[in-house]
Amino acid sequence: MPGTGGSLDGRGNDDLVHHLFRARGAIAPDFDRLKTPTLRDWLPDPALFNDMEAAAVRIADAIAAGQVIIIFGDYDVDGATSAALLIRYLRSVGATVGHYIPDRLLEGYGPSADALVALKAAGADLVVTVDCGTQGFDALAAAQAAGLDVIVVDHHKAGTALPPALALVNPNRLDESDLAAAHGHLAAVGVAFLLAVALNRLLRQRGAFATRPEPRLTDLLDIVALGTVADVVPLTGLNRAFVTQGLKVMRQRRNIGLNALIDVAALARPPVARDLGFALGPRVNAGGRVGKSDLGVRLLTTEDPAEATAIAAELDRLNGERRAIEAEVTEAALALARPDANMAVAVIAGEGWHPGVIGIVASRVKDRLHRPAIIIAIQDDGTAKGSGRSLPGVDLGAAVLTARDAGLLIAGGGHAMAAGLTVAADGIDALTAFLNDRLAGDVDRAATGRALDCDAALAPRGINLALAETLDVAGPYGQGWSAPRVASGPWTAVDCRIVGEHHVKLMLAGADGARCKAIAFRHADTALGAALAGARGRPFYVAGRVKRDDWKGEPSAEIEVDDIAWA
Repeated sequence: MPGTGGSLDGRGNDDLVHHLFRARGAIAPDFDRLKTPTLRDWLPDPALFNDMEAAAVRIADAIAAGQVIIIFGDYDVDGATSAALLIRYLRSVGATVGHYIPDRLLEGYGPSADALVALKAAGADLVVTVDCGTQGFDALAAAQAAGLDVIVVDHHKAGTALPPALALVNPNRLDESDLAAAHGHLAAVGVAFLLAVALNRLLRQRGAFATRPEPRLTDLLDIVALGTVADVVPLTGLNRAFVTQGLKVMRQRRNIGLNALIDVAALARPPVARDLGFALGPRVNAGGRVGKSDLGVRLLTTEDPAEATAIAAELDRLNGERRAIEAEVTEAALALARPDANMAVAVIAGEGWHPGVIGIVASRVKDRLHRPAIIIAIQDDGTAKGSGRSLPGVDLGAAVLTARDAGLLIAGGGHAMAAGLTVAADGIDALTAFLNDRLAGDVDRAATGRALDCDAALAPRGINLALAETLDVAGPYGQGWSAPRVASGPWTAVDCRIVGEHHVKLMLAGADGARCKAIAFRHADTALGAALAGARGRPFYVAGRVKRDDWKGEPSAEIEVDDIAWA
C-alpha cells in the first residue's frame, strides 16, 4: 500500500489496519474479532479434543479423593508455563499438587521410566505431563506397569501410534477432527489452559464451588501469553486472544513471580508481546538451559515476594551466563558451517558444546544461513544431542519423526519450526543426507520467498509515532503474523555507532526534513552492518519494522532495519 505520510486518524487508520489483516490472509468477516481478540470470540469447546473429557474426569476424581497429582513439565519456557498454569489452577480448587521438571543434562527431554516409577514409589497417584509425553512410549509403559496413571498434555507432532496414556490431549494427534486439528498451532500452555477450562466446567457441574469461590481462569492468561510468545508458535487464531488478553492481565501485575521477572528485566513500561519473547522468556528458559530446571516453575507459582525476587535474580544471572556460552558456541558453529555448501539443512556438530544452548545457536545459524539448522553437541558416551530450527514452510518436526521411524535416531520429535533429537555420533552423516534429501524441495520453495515483502512505501515524514501506534492495533505480531515492514526513504545517516550486543544504532535524516532513530539488531559484524557503517552522506532507502520506542520515557518512532538499498 503506497503512502506519503500525513494523518492516521479515523477512516485512514481503519483502512491501514484492514490492509494489514488482508496481507496476512484474513478475511473481512474476521476483522472485528482480529482487531480486539477475545476468548469469547476465539475459544473452542474443549470437548472437541480427543481425551479431553477423560482427562478432566480423572483429575476431578483425584481432587475429590485427595490424591497426589504431579505435574511433569519440560524444562523450557512452554513447559514451565504449562506446569505453572495447572499448578496454580489445581491449588485454587484444593488439589494436592506438586511438580517434577527433569534435568536437561542428566535426564534429557520428556518423561523417563525411572522418573515416573520413582514418582509412583514416592506417593504420586496421577502424573500429568505437559509439553512432553507424546513420544514417551517406553516411559509410559513403565508407568502403566507400576500402576501409575499418566495424562499427556502436549502439542508436539504425533505419529500413528500413541503411547499408553490414560488420556493424551494433543491437537496434533493424527486422529483429531478437523475442528480440533485447526488448533494445532497452540503452544502446550494453550492446550493446558483448555484442559483447565474443561476441568473447571466439570467441577462446577459437580458442585465443587458451592463451598469455595470459583477460580477466575482469565487470571492465568498472563502465563499463557508468556509461554505462547516464547515458544514461537504462530500468533494466529486463538493464540492472538491468549496474547492480547494475557498482556492485559500481566499489566495488572497480579503474579508475584512475573512481577519480579519484569523488574529484573528492567522493563520500565507495561510489557508488550515482543518483551515476552526477548526479555522475559529467555530468563525463564535460562534455568533449564544452564541452571536448575525447576526455577521457572517455582518463580511462576510462588506467593512469597522474597522468594520471587531471589529466583528472578538467579534467572537473570543464569541468562547472562547463557548468553556468554551461546556466543561461544555460535561462533564455533558458524566457523564450521559452509555458507556456499549445496545443502538444504545445515547440520553442524561439535564436541564440548553445551546442550543447553544448542537450540538458540540453531536459531542464530538459521538466521545467518537462511536455511534450517540443526546444531548437535557430541557427548563423551558416543551419543549426540541435537536441536533444530526451521523456516516457514519447512516442517522440521515431521522430518525428524520420519528419521526416527527410519531408525536413524535414538529419539526425536518436535513441531514444524523446532525439533530435538538424539543420534549416535557415527550416524550424523546419514542423518544429514536423509534430511537434505527429504527437505530439499521445501527449502528451495521457502528460499523463493526470501525477497522482503513490504506492507507500505512511505516518505521519511510518514515514519512517526502515529504510524507506530496504528500498526500496533493490528498486533500482536510474531511467528505466523509478521510485524509490518515498510520501505522508506531516501534517508542519510547522521550518526552510526555500535551498542549492546553487536547492534548498529543510527540517527537518520530524511530529504524532507524528517528525523528518525533506527537500529539493526546483531548486525555489527554482517554485510548490512558494514553498509550502515559506511552510509554517512550517501542516500539510501530502508526496509524495516516501525515500532514505538519508549527510551527514557519519551515515546517516538524507531525503525528496526532489515535491509537497505542505495538511492
